[in-house]
Amino acid sequence: MTEPTTGGRPPFDAVLCDVDNVIRFYDNSGLLALERTAGLAEGTTMKVAFAPDVDLPVLLGQVTPREWVESIAAGLAGLVPDDTAWELGSTLLELPFRADDVVVALLRRARIRVPLVLVTNATLALEDDLAGLGLADLADDVVSSARVGLAKPDPRIFRLAASRAGVRPERCLFVDDTEENVTAAEALGMTAVHFREPADLEKALAPLL
Repeated sequence: MTEPTTGGRPPFDAVLCDVDNVIRFYDNSGLLALERTAGLAEGTTMKVAFAPDVDLPVLLGQVTPREWVESIAAGLAGLVPDDTAWELGSTLLELPFRADDVVVALLRRARIRVPLVLVTNATLALEDDLAGLGLADLADDVVSSARVGLAKPDPRIFRLAASRAGVRPERCLFVDDTEENVTAAEALGMTAVHFREPADLEKALAPLL
């Protein structure tokens, strides 16, 4: 919850915002269709890909996205033929995505008033992805797990993001779609918002906008 303003001052001096499922959204319909064709239950590829021992190395920048695909294919071994496993992993890696225009507009308005830092668990492809969306200039800084070797909910990545913004953690608004990350930010004294829809962000930014 956002605390009341005092003397017209907003309750935060910086906005720290997640990327995936807040700013960027994926279309996984092609992957689901491929799983059905292969006789797999829908969601199997993602379950394998986002298991901690498979996705953490790519999120920490320890392996490349293509090496992540190799790990996904290995995890699918025995469930489908090898070439299908590789195709499923590659399809996941190359899922089409879009930016939410409402969220982007809100963040651009907020950045006029306070620093905006993106803090996200992402692969080494993040910068190119943001450029492809026309969002290379969206934020003042980007704290990507693959670049800094830290992943949410590690408190160190939140402190680093606050430092990049130039403010104390307790003067940050943090926005994320994952409850675990929201809880971790709150533990550092941040004002944290569990994002479900753009209205959640608009409400949180209201004291600023």
